[in-house]
Amino acid sequence: MFIIGSLVNGIAVVIGALLGTLLARIPEGIKGTVMHAIGLAVIVLGLQMGLKSENFLLVIISLVSGALTGELIKIDDRLNHLGNWLESKIGSAGSGRVSQGFVTATLIFVIGAMGVIGALDSGIRGNHDVLYTKSLIDGITALILTTTLGIGVMFSAIPVFLYQGVIALFATQIDRFVSQEWMDTFILEMTSAGGIMIFAIGLNLLGITKIRVANLLPAIAFVGIFVSVWP
Repeated sequence: MFIIGSLVNGIAVVIGALLGTLLARIPEGIKGTVMHAIGLAVIVLGLQMGLKSENFLLVIISLVSGALTGELIKIDDRLNHLGNWLESKIGSAGSGRVSQGFVTATLIFVIGAMGVIGALDSGIRGNHDVLYTKSLIDGITALILTTTLGIGVMFSAIPVFLYQGVIALFATQIDRFVSQEWMDTFILEMTSAGGIMIFAIGLNLLGITKIRVANLLPAIAFVGIFVSVWP
């Protein structure tokens, strides 16, 4: 089944988050240092991805277009409202913990080429190896994030499964609509745009900025549009 890889990824996030709750009593000093380490690692990952572009002007225009769209439809606010709703249902030890964990983890797990490439591979070839690898990485990351951001991290499994599952479903028919050249270019430029967003997430984790990264997500769609029409 084309959604097996996405399902495993979602389950891995849940398991990692549940294990993370068992380690939640780690001293605050250690949690802070661990969060800084995660933030620095995320920044380096974002830099590596962001520099892969072969047409950085396309990436910039996509990010600007995505930012305008995201601000207009208030994606970040909607994600935070969903997180706050979850918090009101299950409670939380600290104000905003569920919302923060949900939004941060969702962005980390959803943004990036690995999920898109893995989901495409699942849909086109029925090969789930990339998503299985991502599942292991996301599970470990969810464990670490949960020790600092709380149980809200676990609920990010839902958008992860839906996002990758929809891509996998689309991929079952994608070769009828686009060429391999278009796909290769899209993945390359999408990786760069996603890397810049991941870099911003790292800055947020370090407390340096408060960038509304979720409002940049439409940039991924604009990359696909501009790749199609760019001369």
